[in-house]
Amino acid sequence: MRTKRCEHSRCRQHLGARHAHNARFCSTRCRVAAHRARRTLPAELTSRPRWIRRTATKVPLTTTGKAASSTDAETWSEHRSAVASTAGAGLGFVLNGDGVACIDLDHCLVDGVLAGWAERLVDLAPGCWVERSVSGDGLHIWGFGRLERGRRLSVDGGSVELYADGRYIAVTGDTWGDTPRRLGDLSELIDALL
Repeated sequence: MRTKRCEHSRCRQHLGARHAHNARFCSTRCRVAAHRARRTLPAELTSRPRWIRRTATKVPLTTTGKAASSTDAETWSEHRSAVASTAGAGLGFVLNGDGVACIDLDHCLVDGVLAGWAERLVDLAPGCWVERSVSGDGLHIWGFGRLERGRRLSVDGGSVELYADGRYIAVTGDTWGDTPRRLGDLSELIDALL
């Protein structure tokens, strides 16, 4: 079993006995600092007017609380409008085929530790932003890449979904580790998966 470390990228201290209590940080100071830093979203996403709100069960909503659609641009908003809205339970970003893609790794975190199959995939996208999913036990890898259509795959016992068009992804902004706050090239990872 791997030794757990503080998740604050500037610390990375061993958690020692705290590991037994499922701690993610070595101190309150690290927890607060990491939380503040982790909520910065990549400009490649926030600059695009493809934001929606969502319910706790991931039903897409407009900023006014009406039904939204991942294929109807009239129901999307600027990032600042979506953030300012109180409709629903959170944010979502619409993928419309312009090159922005998201790879969803389901149930890949166990007690905050990344499963081996998922670690190999994250390593194939070193310049990409990675966030925890709404469930807290999955990851979204965001970047640029081309896909003819969405796919759902099984990789070494893990579940992976690839999307670039006609879908929306629930965005948490909860950055995984010290991944960059930008979108990198997903081509190598997409090629490896397909």
